[in-house]
Amino acid sequence: MTAPLPAWGAPSAKAPLVPHPITRREPGPRDVRIEILYCGVCHSDIHQARDEWGGSIFPMVPGHEIVGRVAEVGADVSKFAVGDVAGVGCFVDSCRACDPCLRHLEQFCQKGAAFTYNGTEMDRKTPTYGGYSTGIVVAENYTLKVPPGLDLAAAAPLLCAGITTYSPLRRWKCAPGSRVGVVGLGGLGHMAVKLAASMGAEVTMLSTSRAKEEDARRLGAHAFELTSEARTFKRLAGRFDLLIDTVSAEHDFNAHLGLLRTEGTMVCLGVPPTPAPVAVMSLIFGNKKLAGSLIGGIAETQEMLDYCASKKIAADVEMIPIQKINEAYERMLKSDVRYRFVIDIASLK
Repeated sequence: MTAPLPAWGAPSAKAPLVPHPITRREPGPRDVRIEILYCGVCHSDIHQARDEWGGSIFPMVPGHEIVGRVAEVGADVSKFAVGDVAGVGCFVDSCRACDPCLRHLEQFCQKGAAFTYNGTEMDRKTPTYGGYSTGIVVAENYTLKVPPGLDLAAAAPLLCAGITTYSPLRRWKCAPGSRVGVVGLGGLGHMAVKLAASMGAEVTMLSTSRAKEEDARRLGAHAFELTSEARTFKRLAGRFDLLIDTVSAEHDFNAHLGLLRTEGTMVCLGVPPTPAPVAVMSLIFGNKKLAGSLIGGIAETQEMLDYCASKKIAADVEMIPIQKINEAYERMLKSDVRYRFVIDIASLK
């Protein structure tokens, strides 16, 4: 094991995050050791640190939007060299042999992927700790190459918010001429707007707040519509090929399904606190689809990073020191961030 590393974590579900030193394993033959430079703050960090989804493991060190520099490589590592810029996303290993793993969908590993934090390694014994720390050791096949040209702090949120929105846009064939509606302008929504616009789609931001319009257009939206007005749903009925729904608050799925064209798809990325009622007739009339999407596999995540570098796309971020993480959590709950907090890990040292 390594010497204790500086980290911040939650000792329990009701406690604020505090300094919590951790140890990492020594790199094996196919591992890389990364000195973390930046870590994004995802809303799911709050859910898990406060045990809002149940099953949280404490003490917990959150963080799964990690960018750093390779400090050490194992003897059999071929993809990385010391000094390379590397990224780590939402999981750090999987069984590598089941059907999803063989189809490059490791996030759905049938034996359960080893998530970057609030989980265990594949031995089901060793706890995993995330990126609110100064270093991490990861198998090279689960480590991403961060291409040149990306601002490293702004690239960190791509490892979750970026792939979470890129994957459904690719899967449902967002392309020039596509009419895409993005529901909600937050950490996920702002990436969905940027990515869909870069793919040539006609992008409409669907929001409950007129105050978001200027930002939505700056990010690439071609139109802005208020979903707080009932007439919006009548006027835009049957308009969109694809809806990317990023909202975690309760909202009317049936009304939004009415915005889809025949054979259109609404993809849910946000997780409302209670199950949403869906009228089957909202789907049957028009052969419409209601789908979900969860991050992406390693290959697709690398594809996303390369795409973002080629298009010069990254997140809009606000940098914070780790000492402000509890304040950042409270601000996130009030939607008081545009659009992703990123921790400067130098503040831990």
